[in-house]
Amino acid sequence: MTNPKKTAMDRFLDTVERAGNALPHPATLFALLALIVVVASFVATQFGVSVQHPTTGATVTPVNLLSLEGLHRILTNLVTNFTGFAPLGTVLVALIGIGVAEHSGLIGAALRKLVLAAPRQLLTPIMVFAGVMSNMASEIGYVLLIPLAGLIFHSAGRHPIVGMAAAFAGVSGGYSANLLIGTIDPLLAGLSQEAAQIVDPSYTVSPLANWYFLAASTPVITLLGWFVTERFTEKRFGNRDRNALDGSTESPSTSELSLPERRGLRYAGLASLALTLLIIWSMLPIGSVPGGGFLRDPNTGELLNSPLLSGVVAIIFLFGVVSGVAYGIGAGTIRSDADIVKGMSNSMSTLGGYLVLVFFAAQFVALFNWTQLGLIMAVNGAEGLKALGLSAVPLFALFILLTATVNLMMGSASAKWALMAPVFVPMFMLLGYSPELTQTAYRVGDSVTNIISPMMSYFALIIAFFQKYEPRAGLGTIVAVMLPYSMTFLIGWSLVFGIWLVLGLPIGPDSPLTYPAADAP
Repeated sequence: MTNPKKTAMDRFLDTVERAGNALPHPATLFALLALIVVVASFVATQFGVSVQHPTTGATVTPVNLLSLEGLHRILTNLVTNFTGFAPLGTVLVALIGIGVAEHSGLIGAALRKLVLAAPRQLLTPIMVFAGVMSNMASEIGYVLLIPLAGLIFHSAGRHPIVGMAAAFAGVSGGYSANLLIGTIDPLLAGLSQEAAQIVDPSYTVSPLANWYFLAASTPVITLLGWFVTERFTEKRFGNRDRNALDGSTESPSTSELSLPERRGLRYAGLASLALTLLIIWSMLPIGSVPGGGFLRDPNTGELLNSPLLSGVVAIIFLFGVVSGVAYGIGAGTIRSDADIVKGMSNSMSTLGGYLVLVFFAAQFVALFNWTQLGLIMAVNGAEGLKALGLSAVPLFALFILLTATVNLMMGSASAKWALMAPVFVPMFMLLGYSPELTQTAYRVGDSVTNIISPMMSYFALIIAFFQKYEPRAGLGTIVAVMLPYSMTFLIGWSLVFGIWLVLGLPIGPDSPLTYPAADAP
């Protein structure tokens, strides 16, 4: 039997897969890039490369890291580069809190409650929405929600793959959209801040930098995912024979919540309500009520640049711990302090690979900043973009498209941004656009092609889920099913970003669209 002739799309995807697989591990890649930076700094100094700083007027020249002083700096700062890396601490603290909520069973029970309580006619949008919201807890959307969606759709008389596609679209295609702040927000903000300080050493980027835009994007992604599911996916699989469930495969429960689980959710709800009221109390104008406004700026009384906003990571930690412990007490999954610590430990135990990656990424970022090559590239790149005369909307449309393309080759959102931020954040700052705006555009492009990227870390797992109902499902099957979502999200989300930009709406608390130190075009 001869193999069927491959289509142009199949050949393209094969090329993407081969190219992606040919790349070294991200940690190795950062180590190699750090070495390249060291050599490049030597070469640049030999050729006398220089630019004029656009804000200070000072001449910027590269720093040779192969000089005696440079080698000493590399050696003596190896540890502090790692321990002082901006995203490291924020991610660890946030994950400790989320780990308690996940270990206690709170997040899993809340997701089941959400999808099982959904009216039949709203099952699809609820599934997409649940996928988007699951991103605040890292991989739980992939591991629990997607197979659960297949079972729920199967029980509702619809093809399981339709449900899994809808959930996958929300979890991965809408990765950056969310009504709440998740662990990825402080991570990317830390990387953006490191990059922004190449131009402005005092610049800070809040974890809430993109919150307004991404919260508004949540219903957009939900509606777009609903449309594609009903318009394309349902028609593709609606008439196919729905296979009987494979009883040999362990699957998430689709049963109603047990009495302990319901009691746990009530306890978690009350605890979260109490903590929310406390935060609202801290936000009230100083002096309006006794003790009110205690987390406002003590000098100005404002919320911007207040302890409340700068401490958002600590608030994520508190919500995770408080709600997780309350659920655990109610559900009986937490019986002592040892269970709480175990939940924290479990979340930390999953970070071994991340810590190795961060070590090498931190070295690369530090070396890149020391050499001043990022600033030199940014100035030259900004001058080239200025010469093109592009306005904001087409400029950022090209950047979103570039990010979406790079995402096909490299799956990790943080790893890509660690590579791209030191170049593009300063470049756009010199063009008059804020780091927060550049980060927002990056997150749009980074999300929309996750669902068709073989390099996405959970892609193989999704294939296994699909194969339970379509035994011959492979890479081509996943891409064929998810490509309409990817294209629709790319176009629709980019349009929303463009409209947001034209209207000049704030993208987050104290997050400007322009960089004040430069004249916006």
